[in-house]
Amino acid sequence: MKSMIYHAFSQKEAEELDVQPLGAARAEAFVRAFLKRSMPRLSPQALEDRLQRKAVVLEYFTRRKHKDKKKASRGLSARQRRALRLFDIRPEQQRYKLFLPLHELWKQYIRDLCNGLKPDTQPQMVQAKLLKADLHGAIISVTKSKCPSYVGVTGILLQETKHVFKIITKEDRLKIIPKLNCVFTVETDGFISYIYGSKFQLRSSERSAKKFKAKGTTDL
Repeated sequence: MKSMIYHAFSQKEAEELDVQPLGAARAEAFVRAFLKRSMPRLSPQALEDRLQRKAVVLEYFTRRKHKDKKKASRGLSARQRRALRLFDIRPEQQRYKLFLPLHELWKQYIRDLCNGLKPDTQPQMVQAKLLKADLHGAIISVTKSKCPSYVGVTGILLQETKHVFKIITKEDRLKIIPKLNCVFTVETDGFISYIYGSKFQLRSSERSAKKFKAKGTTDL
């Protein structure tokens, strides 16, 4: 076993590897020093025993890699969006004519949603579709309200939040109408639907998944 471990290079091997062959004593001293550095926990007797009996597996200490914790990218909070005024409509953009193409797109969207609005179409079906439809672009009117100044306001719906409608009127005025205590009408190809704002206080994304029940109302 020792002869295999301490086998010296031949003259030819030394020339090919460009090394200077060491003497047996120096080679043995190098191997023992190397094993002592590589396996510091073992005593000399234990090292000798391992050399005599089995192959040597040098100890290897792995370094723990510190993984950088990547923070999950999160969108802006509601407070940050308000501070940046991301959803504010600039005064130069508050023009009724600018949003007429949006209204035409909305009318086509409703026709496709209702499989074509025909004279024999059931109004209840249209009403049920509108409850879950996206109303951005619709022309809505305030027909009843506990605040008289809101009654009669008509315009294209630009933004809908949980509690308010933002409407641009033909006079190029942006009106913010609360849903609470207001009744709205939406007219589509002769079909008139009523929206009770107090029962409609949901975001448009939430309405699409909500099941509305046919109930009477005591509003206004």
